[in-house]
Amino acid sequence: MLSTFHGLEVAKRGMMTQQAALYVTGHNIANANTPGYTRQRVNFAQTEPFPAPAINRPQIPGQMGTGVKADLIERVREYFLDIQYRGENNKLGYWEARTDAIAKMEDIMNEPSDNGLAKTMDQFWQALQDLSVTPENEGARSVVRQRGLAVVETFHYLSNSLTQIQTDIGTQIGVTVTQINSLAKQISDLNKQIASVEPNGYLPNDLYDERDRLIDELSKLINVQVEKHQTGGNAPATAEGTYDIYFLNGDEKVYLVQGGNFQFISFPKGQDVDGDKDHIKEMPPSMGVDLIQIGNTQVSVMDFPMGKLRGLIEAYGYVSGQDSSGQPIVTGIYPDMLDNLDKLAYTFGTLFNEVHKQGYGLNGSNGVAFFDGIDPVQVKGTAKTITLSADINDLAKIAASTGDEKLGNTGNPGNGNNAINLANVGSMLLSADTVSLIGTTNTIQIKELNLPLTSGTIQTNYQGWIGKLGVDGEQANRMKNNSDVLRQSVEERRQSVSSVSLDEEMMNMIKFQHAYNAAARQITVIDEMLDKIINGMGIVGR
Repeated sequence: MLSTFHGLEVAKRGMMTQQAALYVTGHNIANANTPGYTRQRVNFAQTEPFPAPAINRPQIPGQMGTGVKADLIERVREYFLDIQYRGENNKLGYWEARTDAIAKMEDIMNEPSDNGLAKTMDQFWQALQDLSVTPENEGARSVVRQRGLAVVETFHYLSNSLTQIQTDIGTQIGVTVTQINSLAKQISDLNKQIASVEPNGYLPNDLYDERDRLIDELSKLINVQVEKHQTGGNAPATAEGTYDIYFLNGDEKVYLVQGGNFQFISFPKGQDVDGDKDHIKEMPPSMGVDLIQIGNTQVSVMDFPMGKLRGLIEAYGYVSGQDSSGQPIVTGIYPDMLDNLDKLAYTFGTLFNEVHKQGYGLNGSNGVAFFDGIDPVQVKGTAKTITLSADINDLAKIAASTGDEKLGNTGNPGNGNNAINLANVGSMLLSADTVSLIGTTNTIQIKELNLPLTSGTIQTNYQGWIGKLGVDGEQANRMKNNSDVLRQSVEERRQSVSSVSLDEEMMNMIKFQHAYNAAARQITVIDEMLDKIINGMGIVGR
């Protein structure tokens, strides 16, 4: 037989459960603008019916419901969308870093413009053409010297500016590594807190939200995967457990976080200037990054996953192999351009000097170099070291003329043929064997000069590098925009599932309020019934 107060208990449970739902709705509304917050809901579940199946069960027509209970308060979130978001966020981080690095380089190279290296060299060639017309004119000679000085200073400016940006990127790498380590530590701390709450039968939804927000942030820096582990105890079936964070090095999992433990990303000793074991604050631009250490595991940069950190390293420079002498080969956006500038400065200065040495100055001087600071066995650094020769301070030593047989091959001041040869240095066709001197029958052996550029011309090589820079910049910007659009699309779908809709919460509030009022009204009805039984029965005959 049912208890007299059965209806009161059913109604009371209804009121309490609807009240809990109203409180959760209020929590959602309060956090509508909280970053990373996932809306929550109460899972309503029927309580155990009465009576329970047993031999001595009451003889009633069937089981009667005993009401409702708030089974769990859980997040409304789709894990698959999280995976998609982090994948697109990772690509965006990589392409943003690459786009930013290339954009800074384009600002420095500043091509095409009236202030770039190409224009400065064109003005130098034009000054030599003008000198060929009036080789004895001191003003024309002075212009050649000043234009040559402008070329040298432009090489210095480009090389120094690119090196400074490269150094800044090295510093940014250190900051990014520190950020990754900080995020890994915070995630491991959250794992500890979650592991202490779940076994008690609760879902720490706010801790889940914070952990997912940190993983989202980490995914932009490095391509990580998530591995779930149940905490045990009385943890609900829907408990998310602790997260292990790892990335793949080939087929091997390299863990950043395992439960409450984490490992720092660092660079092996020798790659960081300050000897810091956890990160770098500044790296020497000539070195490049070779290995990255995670705990006791070393990973080659070539195998390191995508993300902002990988994009920064590719811009800064990394070791891609060794040359024939066993020296590391540093590759990257900035090392490659600096290397190209050094090759250009070396080839330009060496060829120009060879042509200049074959000419004669106004005073009959011969064999004078126009440029100095060029190491005959070391190409690297030439863009920084190339200078005008001190001999050119004497304008008469600018070798504008070629040998004159009538004068015993001592040069003719009125002959501007060598100035024409000098003006054509930029368009000399380079090959693996020889370089022809325009307007003469002489040749220069490239093997003897050990020129680093052996195809095209000085001008076409530079144009090719600038063209490639433009194409790379366009591709990086396009990929960044594509990744941003895809990430935004996934984020919108994720928000449609997980974010707080004030309109929806207001409807829920009204729905739960009406259910609460109805349960309260039921208590009033039962109270009237009990009042009739208690106060209105058993008074017949009084």
